[in-house]
Amino acid sequence: MRICILASGSKGNCTYIESENSKILIDAGLSKKEIENRLSLIKVSPADIDAILVTHEHSDHIKGLERFSNFYKCKVYGHRDSFSMIEEKCSLIPLSQQVEFCSNDFNIKDLTISPFDLDHDSSHCVGFSVMENGKKFTIATDLGHMTPEIEKRLKTSDFIVLESNHDIQTLKNNPNYSYSLKQRILSKYGHISNDECSNTILNLIGHKTRGIMLAHLSEQNNSKELAINEINKKLIKNNIKAEDFNMYVGVATQNNVSNIFKIK
Repeated sequence: MRICILASGSKGNCTYIESENSKILIDAGLSKKEIENRLSLIKVSPADIDAILVTHEHSDHIKGLERFSNFYKCKVYGHRDSFSMIEEKCSLIPLSQQVEFCSNDFNIKDLTISPFDLDHDSSHCVGFSVMENGKKFTIATDLGHMTPEIEKRLKTSDFIVLESNHDIQTLKNNPNYSYSLKQRILSKYGHISNDECSNTILNLIGHKTRGIMLAHLSEQNNSKELAINEINKKLIKNNIKAEDFNMYVGVATQNNVSNIFKIK
């Protein structure tokens, strides 16, 4: 399985996953043209995309969904409880391309997709685990808080994309954000902070995970340095040596595609 984060952040999210027989996107929060451009950077033809999995209906996850799926005739998978909202914003997606799912696993060619619920202020938000030949990739962004159920899923994943949205103090001090917006982000239906993300990462030590990409970083309330420093502080505080922290940690960005990660 190969994974590349085409974009991650409040202005657009899109992740590419490829197996021997399948090519899919998770979310299409960039314009059709920009998705095409970023796929070209990793030498993937947009015409080869089999399906787009939608986490939820916020615009930074579906901006290019309608135009891309219509042009390339790929399937659009959305949770049963959010599809009406997706259709409201993307009304021209043909019924023949719409696929609803609920809590059960489903297959796209040689990939097994396992959706799971996330608490976020949308009609229904999900994360996905994608499995092939015993290898597992999990993406969990736009979650207001971590739960034991989600953490259990992460511990059995080889590679993870995990939200690290904001630095709490930077957000609280931001004069450009209203009090109500700050409270929304900080709530259990908003986004998880560097603090909660780093605590989760520490709990993954000693389990299956070998790679993590921090994602959905706020451009105003976070930075790569703040997110990584929070992890390092937690490692020092818990007396965890570098050689015991056997995980790659990277940061996904809004404006550039990530490296291509291979799970073997």
